[in-house]
Amino acid sequence: MLKQSQRNQWRGVLHEWADVLDVTDASTVVTLGEGGTPLIESKALSQMTDARVLVKFEGLNPTGSFKDRGMTVAVSRAIDKGAKAIACASTGNTSAAAAAYAAAAGIQAIVLVPEGKIAMGKLAQSVVHGARIVQVRGNFDDCLEISKELAEQYPVHLVNSVNDDRIEGQKTAALEIVDVLGDAPDLHLIPVGNAGNITSYWRGYSLAETSGMATKRPRMLGFQAAGAAPIVRGEVVREPDTVATAIRIGNPASWQQALDARDESGGSITAIGDADILKAQRLLASSTGVFVEPASAISVAGLLERHAAGDIPAGATVTLTVTGHGLKDAQWGLKREDGSDAQPESADADTAQVAQLLGLA
Repeated sequence: MLKQSQRNQWRGVLHEWADVLDVTDASTVVTLGEGGTPLIESKALSQMTDARVLVKFEGLNPTGSFKDRGMTVAVSRAIDKGAKAIACASTGNTSAAAAAYAAAAGIQAIVLVPEGKIAMGKLAQSVVHGARIVQVRGNFDDCLEISKELAEQYPVHLVNSVNDDRIEGQKTAALEIVDVLGDAPDLHLIPVGNAGNITSYWRGYSLAETSGMATKRPRMLGFQAAGAAPIVRGEVVREPDTVATAIRIGNPASWQQALDARDESGGSITAIGDADILKAQRLLASSTGVFVEPASAISVAGLLERHAAGDIPAGATVTLTVTGHGLKDAQWGLKREDGSDAQPESADADTAQVAQLLGLA
């Protein structure tokens, strides 16, 4: 006879981390069960780097990216302030999260995206959740500026990562890592686009140390795509260009905070080329079973680049964040390493023929 399980369902970031997010019985909680994502040990990456490498798979959040952690807090607090609509600029993942959480809250989401610069999977999420979507003839930075002005001049609440509620929610990922490992890792690797996530992880690790939850803080190693690397170059990139659409940002809103995380942790922020990003995407999927969008795969490419540079100590515990599911931008999963389209093999409806094709006969 089966015994009744004693397991409890994960309740979402605001409930599970209520003590660090100042949630009370009077607080509004808009949740889709975000957070609690797995920390997956990669034997392949560990062997390749002579370290213990664990992957924080944020693509398993409800809308498929880490953005849900911050959006549950931002939308909940917007409701507490009487908001009837929220607005955001996005390269895709923020728009998907904003639209979903606005739908759950019963308010309108307004989404500004760069025209022609958003993956169809992400756009589809915004559409199906009922967002008002405006394609702006400009880049992400133009969209963000307009979103800020809308929030200043009209009755809408801005939910981009310039809103500190977003950073507060996203810091819980670092707390979850410490909770699982029993301490902070030695190094944490993370994509850097608008730079809110490296900011939030550093805040989370700092809180873990000061509260006694951890005995140390990790070195933070951030990575930007070579065609969208303003922090690495030390100047705004007016026309950012990379296959990693989620980090195709030329003027990060949390630029200074990213530098603070880098410098305070003794870490680095470096640039990775598109070819290495796509190679890493295939490697992670084929060796570890984790399919991520290109912007996420930059963490894996960065790990290999930093290992080759001698910056990954042997035996170190290394965590890396992969921020969004591969189905967000699935076209790249259908490409071979040489850039050609991957096609299934074909056979007649005959077992012997299929066996021969597979080399089994």
